Amino acid sequence: MDTKPFVFGIAGASGSGKSLLVSNVASEFTDGTVAVLREDSYYLDQSHLTAVERSRINYDHPSTFEHGLMVQQLRKLCDNQPIETPIYDYKSHTRSPKTALLKPARVVLVDGILILTQEELREFFDVMIFIDAPLDACLIRRIQRDIKERARSLDSIINQYQSSVRPMYWKYVYPSRDHADLVVTGGGNNWKAIDLIVNKIHRLIE
Repeated sequence: MDTKPFVFGIAGASGSGKSLLVSNVASEFTDGTVAVLREDSYYLDQSHLTAVERSRINYDHPSTFEHGLMVQQLRKLCDNQPIETPIYDYKSHTRSPKTALLKPARVVLVDGILILTQEELREFFDVMIFIDAPLDACLIRRIQRDIKERARSLDSIINQYQSSVRPMYWKYVYPSRDHADLVVTGGGNNWKAIDLIVNKIHRLIE
């Protein structure tokens, strides 16, 4: 594989359906054609802090991500080199000592709440997509996810939403919508949008 992969950047609010849309697209290609890179993997390790200190961090601010490493690794992917992505534990807010191998592919799907806020990342994206979903729907999805997958209490989820998730959405995430080439409504199960992306990928790999 000598040519640079085609890279989609897919952003939106927490709970908007970004990851679901990416998973729905990627599931159409099981032959290694599509690689998925998630911004969440690049949360900074907080193992040096106490549990109380970790709970006070604003995880929706750009400073909580190691975007520099993400840029380096995306550059390697675009040079058709494999990378070892970090593995992040949401429950403990720490990085695993292990990593996950991600092999180069013809198409790379990158998703995350803040990826369109980062100029160095935007330079890699051939198409930028913003998932525009009502914030009340995002909150409901976030509550369902965090209780089921991250063993969090309802009070902690709501407190975090009010103190950081919603304010950071309006300060950083929503303004990055202006960079998008395509705005998708309806969340991760918008099959018209999914079919559009899937068909684009099929044309790219023909």
